[in-house]
Amino acid sequence: MVEFTFLALLLMVPVVYFVVTVGQLQGGSFAVVGAADQAAKVFVAQSDPAGAQTAAEQSVFIALKDYGYAPDRASLEISCDRSDCSSAGATVSVVVRLDVPLAMMPFADSGHLTAGRVSATATQVVGRYR
Repeated sequence: MVEFTFLALLLMVPVVYFVVTVGQLQGGSFAVVGAADQAAKVFVAQSDPAGAQTAAEQSVFIALKDYGYAPDRASLEISCDRSDCSSAGATVSVVVRLDVPLAMMPFADSGHLTAGRVSATATQVVGRYR
């Protein structure tokens, strides 16, 4: 009985923590995919490039908060295939990167401990008619 309890604790705790960490990474993957997709859609819907950048950043922050991640752990990169991103037919690509924190770590923020970095890219074409 003692040996079973000792071995169960010794083996099961790391396995459970590994499963939780993989779940955190999967949740982060879902978050960045949704955030990149929404940011690209919001960007091409705006006619003002400065307003489009702000709207895309806000949509990324909202999407990440929906999944429970702090926006300060994410970065957003927007690029266009033309100099005028708001012209019809322009292709806009959005890359969102997120540092996924370790699960159940009380001082993960101060130590900058992460389970990994996930990223996603979404591309939208600016429509002819708005």
